[in-house]
Amino acid sequence: MKSQLSRRDFLKLGGLTLGGLAFSPFIPGLTNFDDSFVVRIATAEMPVRKDPTDDSRIELSWYRDELVHVYEEVKAEEPKHNPVWYRTWGGYIHRGRLQRVNTLYQIPLGSIPEGKRVLTEVAVPFTTPYRFSKAFGWEPLAPPFYYGSIHWVEAIEEGPKMADYSGPWYRVFDELDSNVAFFVPAIHLRVLPPAYFEPITPDVPYEQKLIEVNLTQQTLIAYEYGKAVFQTDISSGIPGNPGGPDELPTTTPTGRFAILDKVPAKHMGYSYFGSQTTGNILADVDNYVLPGIPWTSFFTPQGHAFHGTYWHENFGLPMSHGCINMRSNEANWIFRWAKPNHSDQAASNHGGLGTMVEVHY
Repeated sequence: MKSQLSRRDFLKLGGLTLGGLAFSPFIPGLTNFDDSFVVRIATAEMPVRKDPTDDSRIELSWYRDELVHVYEEVKAEEPKHNPVWYRTWGGYIHRGRLQRVNTLYQIPLGSIPEGKRVLTEVAVPFTTPYRFSKAFGWEPLAPPFYYGSIHWVEAIEEGPKMADYSGPWYRVFDELDSNVAFFVPAIHLRVLPPAYFEPITPDVPYEQKLIEVNLTQQTLIAYEYGKAVFQTDISSGIPGNPGGPDELPTTTPTGRFAILDKVPAKHMGYSYFGSQTTGNILADVDNYVLPGIPWTSFFTPQGHAFHGTYWHENFGLPMSHGCINMRSNEANWIFRWAKPNHSDQAASNHGGLGTMVEVHY
């Protein structure tokens, strides 16, 4: 039976301080909590302005991974592509580098069949993964797994001993750090139902489906038989090479492509242990360790892909190293709609003829 906690009770437990929430990852007995409106700061520093405009005086700042209660959503004049601001303690913050989050504790699975993996989604603002080594024992890793990120769970085991949590832990598989076992409290991960994999219009031939990306307008349109069936705004790669001549260009390539591979949970960027790896570094210009990127559909051999985004809400403006950033639910739609179809037990799928992709200005 799920227990429901009122917002007032949660604020008492979480320790509301000047409009910010001190997130406690373990609240015994709590399995379901949905606060009215809380956002996570998803950038190094977020200024709080007196009025909802970038020209207004800075009153104070919030910092990465702080949780902030939103009192009101306000539509302002600027910026044109994303004119939404949030009224919080002390003033207004723009939603571009925020993530709206919930705290929805889960009932852990009783078992996982041997040799099987279960796809899960982080259901709390963030959760710290741990690893164990004989030399150092249990060690927390950074960055955490963030709300909405997707991870494969392969076993239920004991984890580190903590004063405020004695429940089971999930052992998480990460393809980029596949030689390391990651452990996360089981109450923090929601098991995804099969509906997240069910193909959309699978009987439509692959040649009758097309994804069009307009880099000028920052839009994506999906077509069947030449008729638009889905449209949204996206964030493509920042034009040019902002990292300098020694860094990879961040411009999204133009031309005709096809979906090559689909991966429901992808670790992009660098590994947790600091080395440059075969991970894709095209996802986001400000983050270089990005585990659990959801619903990734690759369309170039270099690693450009459509995928979900848990580190910004600034669609309509180029934001990435070259990938097409999408809202996670919309990336899931593309994942399910585009060919090739995907199996719910496959870590990736690159079989069959992929849906055509056109990228242009």
